[in-house]
Amino acid sequence: MAGFSELIKNFDKTRDYVRDFFIYGCKVRSDFDRKSVRTYGDEKRRVESWMGDSMRYDDSVRGRSVSISVDSGHIPENPLYNAYYSKSFTDNDIRLHFLIIDILEDGGSRTLREITDILNADYGQLFDEQTVRNKLREYADEGMVIAEKQGKTLCYLLSPDRADDYVRDIAGLADALGFFSETPHFGIIGNSIMKMLGLKNELFFIKHNYMIHTLEDVLVPEILEALNGKRYISFCTFSGRRKKTPDEPGRQNQTVPMQILVSVQTGRRYLAAYIPALKRFSAFRLDYMKNVKAGDICGEYDEIKEMYDRSKPRVFGVSFGMRRDTGAVAPMRITFFADEKREPYIIERLEREKRCCTLEKTGEDLYTLTADVFDPNELMHWAKTFIGRIVSIEGGADSVRQRFYSDIAKMNRMYGGDEDEHIQ
Repeated sequence: MAGFSELIKNFDKTRDYVRDFFIYGCKVRSDFDRKSVRTYGDEKRRVESWMGDSMRYDDSVRGRSVSISVDSGHIPENPLYNAYYSKSFTDNDIRLHFLIIDILEDGGSRTLREITDILNADYGQLFDEQTVRNKLREYADEGMVIAEKQGKTLCYLLSPDRADDYVRDIAGLADALGFFSETPHFGIIGNSIMKMLGLKNELFFIKHNYMIHTLEDVLVPEILEALNGKRYISFCTFSGRRKKTPDEPGRQNQTVPMQILVSVQTGRRYLAAYIPALKRFSAFRLDYMKNVKAGDICGEYDEIKEMYDRSKPRVFGVSFGMRRDTGAVAPMRITFFADEKREPYIIERLEREKRCCTLEKTGEDLYTLTADVFDPNELMHWAKTFIGRIVSIEGGADSVRQRFYSDIAKMNRMYGGDEDEHIQ
């Protein structure tokens, strides 16, 4: 029977476990329905070994739930980065890594055949040329090795760039690394460099740090590469609302990526993309995506991008609704009450948060927001935060207005109305 190991082969699987059980923190062992209970135990032990003192245990009638609990404003390093340092490797991987570095350490350039012969003659290691070629190509892509043509022959030499040299020679670079190691979008890269150099972040603590989205960084490079190359991408999606588990394949999607969007309210990240099969744009949550793969070049990319740029100003959040075109949509007009003398902060908030809408004064202490957006439901979620100040709602889809009135009626039934006036 194989022993327990902290190293993992498939990061997607670990990403699912960490998200569902240790970030959301609402599931217990009995909710685990993927493979065996021992698998749950192994994953739990892995996360505990990575997170250390960041683990929290809560007991209830359903059982014990385990979650990650940290105050981002009091920790110098995102603990979820540890999951990226746990990928397993074979003996040949690690052996070939150090041997290639040792062969090229003198600064000279060598051909593939020369490197393979040295491995055999000087180190007594038999590697076929294809294995060595793949490793050299991988290192060339990552910038560790420089591949250059000398005549018709491709030669390899070790890159002279060293992170420790840059940090030593450039004033303030170490502090910059400390800052960017804790910011969203590839903070893991800064953290990796700091670990390699033995540096620690002792200056920057971010109070509102959406650190859980670190788990999505594994998807972003492939998406950006496809976006820059104007290519299609395919990926699987799953939803926390469906009974289908992330271990199952999920729904396949083929799209043309446009932009990665970040919510200023929740920190969630979305991929805005065009769906050729439906001829419309949509947004996909990155934490519900997996198995991202770049495809062929999209010949109509520039035309689709122009359509996206025309559509984007009419997106209040991330939703493009169900529309397939950029035709006229009946604008919605919402009038708010705000006392100009005693409540200027309400007016300031309306102006600050109106996004793509327009705001104008339409009466004494009355301000009307005009929204010509694709999905007015997103707008209404925001407008309800001004509940009690909404004077009227006009225009837009009847269904959206009726849903608002229905919600108000339900709230009135739940919390009481005029019959409570006698309560002192």
